[in-house]
Amino acid sequence: MISLRNTHNKRRNAIICLVIVGLIVYRYIGSSSMQAGENRQSRTEGLSANSSQFTLDGVAFRILGGSAHYFRIPRAHWKDRLLKMKACGLNTLTTYVPWNLHEPGRGQLHFQNQLDLEAYIRLAEEVGLWVILRPGPYICSEWDLGGLPSWLLRDKNMKLRTTYPGFTGAVNSFFDELIPRVAPLQYMRGGPIIAVQVENEYGSYAKDDRYMAFIKEALLSRGIKELLMTSDNREGLKLGGLDGVLKTINFQKLNPKALQYLDAVQPQRPKLVMEYWSGWFDLWGDLHHVFPAEDMVAAVTEILKHGMSINLYMFHGGTNFGFMSGALALTPSPRAMVTSYDYDAPLSEAGDYTPKYHHLRDLFSQYHSEKLPEKPALQRRKEYSAVDMHLHMPLWETLKFAEEPVISAAPVSMENLPVNNGNGQSYGYTLYETTVTSGGALNSRNNIRDRALVFVDQVYIGLLDYKTVELAVPDGKGQRKLSLLVENCGRVNYGKALDEQRKGLVGDIVLNNVQLRGFTIYSLDMNPTFINRLSRAPWKSRPNKPSLPGIPPGPADPSKTLYLPGPWLHSGLNEVIVFEEQEAAAKLQFTKSPDLGMTVDVQ
Repeated sequence: MISLRNTHNKRRNAIICLVIVGLIVYRYIGSSSMQAGENRQSRTEGLSANSSQFTLDGVAFRILGGSAHYFRIPRAHWKDRLLKMKACGLNTLTTYVPWNLHEPGRGQLHFQNQLDLEAYIRLAEEVGLWVILRPGPYICSEWDLGGLPSWLLRDKNMKLRTTYPGFTGAVNSFFDELIPRVAPLQYMRGGPIIAVQVENEYGSYAKDDRYMAFIKEALLSRGIKELLMTSDNREGLKLGGLDGVLKTINFQKLNPKALQYLDAVQPQRPKLVMEYWSGWFDLWGDLHHVFPAEDMVAAVTEILKHGMSINLYMFHGGTNFGFMSGALALTPSPRAMVTSYDYDAPLSEAGDYTPKYHHLRDLFSQYHSEKLPEKPALQRRKEYSAVDMHLHMPLWETLKFAEEPVISAAPVSMENLPVNNGNGQSYGYTLYETTVTSGGALNSRNNIRDRALVFVDQVYIGLLDYKTVELAVPDGKGQRKLSLLVENCGRVNYGKALDEQRKGLVGDIVLNNVQLRGFTIYSLDMNPTFINRLSRAPWKSRPNKPSLPGIPPGPADPSKTLYLPGPWLHSGLNEVIVFEEQEAAAKLQFTKSPDLGMTVDVQ
């Protein structure tokens, strides 16, 4: 594991730097273990919830589960993380399925390499874990738009998570591809999948009383035969359930009233804490949330003493790579999630053992008749020397490597841009340029999602966001180019505002109360095609002194390091391209130990 130290926090002026670094990669290869499905020939009954405890093939069974998401873990590390789960005494893996990654454009399906869900499920079976699949289509999970693809929002009438035909049609098309891939991996067909979750925490959304029945039928009609479950917090249990589907509950601190309520609405059925929150997520500008190990272990111990089953969310959090972090819906402005999804989980973001892991291993060992497997050795890591970023390219020079710009009279949201084969822009930055002939008051009318760096003739003049909706444009002669570099900081992933998550400029902006018109719009989603073009571009030697004016810093980031997985590097020369909004120290620093910021206990 290598951590890349972010020495300059949130970055704010437009420059891209290139550095070539000599690195050596170390990788741990774990050994295989027993197969969860080795008794497949004698299976007569899958996971059953017809009495006060689960049975599997008619034998009493307790779920000791943990969440670890394949899309948050480099594929080369999948087996390591699952072996560590098995060695902690868990018997079940749970994972979400992120629709937005598997279908980034309508009809463009991806189930290979990092997104090979079938391989991940089979690997769980190989190391001796059962699987509970949580296919969504909505997953929440602090993931952009809760895992729903942004191209759904091109429909101005879209009503997400309802039986609106535009949504159900898209779900049906996706499930036509997804479910036939996983159905053969069900328990009664010889695979490790013992249960499937119907949507996710719908009781907290509950906009359409026909929707959950639609999702249930979408699963059943495509061949899902194993036990179905729903998952809700205490309040959501009232509205999130379905007939014939087991209700499960989510919480962190044990609440006897919540368990009593679950017993009342679902008597004589097994109780499963589908999400026992082992920690919590972090927001930009906030402290790093931690949940004390002793408090967590005390609650888990109590849950097990009550005869309940449990799934640790998260057992291993991993990383929100790319632009996949979601946002917390707060008024007046949403708050962006950080890249790290460490979650203060039993296994750290880099797969290290934590005190929580050791305590849980001791606890879970009491629920096994045989000795637990030995813990896999930790992966080697190396702290490389700091390296200089010695090449650079100003933002304005990168535009010729982007796709052809869009010409529009009025602003267009990023999702509605006619780019990416008609699917719009999903993530990253969008540059809006027009001309002005005077100075004065530039007002966003709160139509910027989520923040914009503003330039006049490529000179930075200020920032517009939810809190700052107006700034002064200096006077000047003749026509001048006004540029707004708008950042999508992540779409809200939870709550009832999902339909309102279009990004970029979502309406008019005005100068001296006059609507601006005549825009040239560049889509800068930092996709592989754009990055590959940049790699071959003529970079310039970086000047010794900053070439752009300094910008006052904003809120300090809670996370001061970024996780850089060893398997993503190779022996010899490696290229690192850094997009900087604010020019700072021209070095990349590496550290063995992550710095996720000052800590605060989860409330």
